[in-house]
Amino acid sequence: MQKQILLKTVLMEEFSYKEKAILKLIAAGRTSQEIADELHLSLPTIKWYRKKMKEKTASETTVEMIRKAIENKLL
Repeated sequence: MQKQILLKTVLMEEFSYKEKAILKLIAAGRTSQEIADELHLSLPTIKWYRKKMKEKTASETTVEMIRKAIENKLL
């Protein structure tokens, strides 16, 4: 229970506007390249954001990150 509360705090307080936008596009099934094109960012930048978001949510995979975001009502 404590871990879930901590995760919710991390997701809600530490995800920037850009990270939330990228997270929504990932959840919609977009590839990193498609996200980069849509947001006018480079592919390495999107990969960096994905890595940082996984670290913030203590997730090893993108699927786990999305699951945690849904559980914590971020998506």
